[in-house]
Amino acid sequence: MSDSAVVLNPPAARSKVVPREETQARLDARSRAANLIKPADRHTLADRLEEQAARFGDRDFLIYGGRRFSYAEVDARANQVAHALHARGLRCGDVCALAMENRPEFFFYWFGLAKLGVVVAVINTQVSGRPLAHALESTRARAVVLGEECLENFALTPERPAQPLYLVADAEKPAAAEHRALASADFTAEVEAAARSAFPRDGRAEVRAEEPMLLIFTSGTTGLPKAARYSHMRWMSSGDVMHVTLEVTPDDVFYCCLPLYHGAAATSVTSTALKAGSSIVVRRKFSTREFWTDVRANGITIFQYIGEICRYLLNAPAQANDRDHSLRAMLGAGLTAETWARWLERFGPIQIFEGWGSTEANTALINVDNYVGSCGRVPDWNKTNFRLVRYDVETESHPRDEQGRYILCQPGEVGEGIAFIVNHPEVGGGRFEGYTSEEATEKKILRNVFTEGDAYWSSGDLLRYDDDGYFYFVDRIGDTFRWKSENVSTAEVADALSDFVGVELINIYGVRVPGHEGRAGMAAVVMQPGHAFDPKAFYALTEARLPRYAAPQFVRVSSAADLTSTFKLRKVDLQRQGYDPRAFDDPLYVRDEAGATYVPYSAEALKCAGLPPFA
Repeated sequence: MSDSAVVLNPPAARSKVVPREETQARLDARSRAANLIKPADRHTLADRLEEQAARFGDRDFLIYGGRRFSYAEVDARANQVAHALHARGLRCGDVCALAMENRPEFFFYWFGLAKLGVVVAVINTQVSGRPLAHALESTRARAVVLGEECLENFALTPERPAQPLYLVADAEKPAAAEHRALASADFTAEVEAAARSAFPRDGRAEVRAEEPMLLIFTSGTTGLPKAARYSHMRWMSSGDVMHVTLEVTPDDVFYCCLPLYHGAAATSVTSTALKAGSSIVVRRKFSTREFWTDVRANGITIFQYIGEICRYLLNAPAQANDRDHSLRAMLGAGLTAETWARWLERFGPIQIFEGWGSTEANTALINVDNYVGSCGRVPDWNKTNFRLVRYDVETESHPRDEQGRYILCQPGEVGEGIAFIVNHPEVGGGRFEGYTSEEATEKKILRNVFTEGDAYWSSGDLLRYDDDGYFYFVDRIGDTFRWKSENVSTAEVADALSDFVGVELINIYGVRVPGHEGRAGMAAVVMQPGHAFDPKAFYALTEARLPRYAAPQFVRVSSAADLTSTFKLRKVDLQRQGYDPRAFDDPLYVRDEAGATYVPYSAEALKCAGLPPFA
């Protein structure tokens, strides 16, 4: 079956189906908000910051540890950055890279550069070598604002372009003296000495809302990342839309624990808080141990999540005060039905806005109904540019009809999410802003999909929807694999097994098997400290939760998981190593149907499972 994948049973607990008209009314309010900023408006992030600083001057904008920065103070510090960088020669239209961990200075420099009309390329703070050099080259940055905490990455990248490095001191993570010598200037003193007065708007006066404001690198699981363009219009519209969706007020407090160089934190959290006059609690890095302490100490009401973070928090030992907190809403992606149900049961009735999309997407789905497990709903196909088309995971292609056009999915069918590309001078919604690489941009566009000359953005994601119009994420194209003539979704298998006792992380992928069609399932698991892998218990869980063909044939017990900076599990190297015990030192197990367990890898175990040695 080319148009389906294994569909696992969701939790018994289900929300009540909301009338389509009610859902559509909420989505219509979002659409109205999305159109407040027009492409040709001479209105930028800097203008919004200055407006809100005038309106909410004394209110807390940023909270970091024991420090608080009001709206007026953030604006004044951004002015200092703008004055200082202008003196260094940066001008409207230039690109400046920003490499810095989550701390207040990130915002000061980002906003200060926006006052100049400079495009900010946010750099992953965990990369060095070729990936870092590529990021600096592909954005054509004229200079780099470099947090002291990231100096070592640059020291490990001698092949990087010859750009000025403006160092921003970091008392929490001071760099070695030899690394500090790499910087063109210790910029901290220059900024502190600069004027706090409003930076003149003249230089950016002609910048249109549709022009780029950020360059955000997509966090792919392989290869060099691509820099996605993010306009002022899209950024401000994101805040406008989520403001009405979450019904945010100035009394709300957001939690920013995802890296600011990633789309979620830099766009949704910051733009929505700024729009509403709310506060943002900033944390350097997510911490399972400190999460609820931060929430309770700061009265945090809204948290942007990714599914992996929620699973970390659920795997932590239960506490008597698990429901004693101030969270009222969560927004994000990757919260599966199983995890969602467990979250509500443990932490209480928090409104969850699960969505689907990506940094570069020209469309989005969002679950405004709090319907457990769904990433969004389409009540009326006439009011969205989103479509779901059939995709054959075996041939890795889109089936066509008699006229050579793509075929829309029906309820229950798994297909690729795509979106019509809107290209109208007065409409911002539906635009595909693409990447700095035109070649990469073109690769994401499908042409002549339903009619001659049309163009659709290709998501690379597989989804399905039910008879009520609710959508569910299935997998990334390339992750779903075929085994014993059945399609297996790695995401759904991982979700089914994610609450295995003692497991910290589980990564499901398919590996090549000589002489067999398709790929066999393999699980790489990381156990929590103090817990050992129990092969019989793992087998029993697969029997209870999965059809036989979807159960992993192999289990690799790893000491640590290979994660991207946004907690996505890397699979490419694991797939390449397959079930070859010479490629790694981790304990390896083979599924034993006769013994109802998993047994240590051996030639005999492979033979009993009917599998050949890895090649």
